[in-house]
Amino acid sequence: MDRILIRDIEFYGYHGVLPEEKRLGQRFAVDLDLYLALAPAGQEDNLERTVNYAEIVEKVVTLGQAKSFNLIEALAEAIAAEMLCYPVIEKVRVLVKKPQAPIPRPFGLVAVEIERSRG
Repeated sequence: MDRILIRDIEFYGYHGVLPEEKRLGQRFAVDLDLYLALAPAGQEDNLERTVNYAEIVEKVVTLGQAKSFNLIEALAEAIAAEMLCYPVIEKVRVLVKKPQAPIPRPFGLVAVEIERSRG
């Protein structure tokens, strides 16, 4: 299956279980793999046969900023569900990165990755 990749969609959000995370917020980043048939759009050179990248990015940022989730797992689920509302998207992979997670030891990255399919 074909896919559209969108990387490092950044936003500032208030997600986490600690009171400080809810109050102060932090930066998050999202990677998306959107699985869909790209041949119709490519052959017809027609945006209406695919998804608009700018619209997708705005939806992710809006979801990340509009609501406070305790877990980035829940944020990932909300993003996946929103992406599957597009009829042309058959499957989605969502990676939510929390680079400044409150961990008292040095670390490179905390993230969750999920894949969801239609049906």
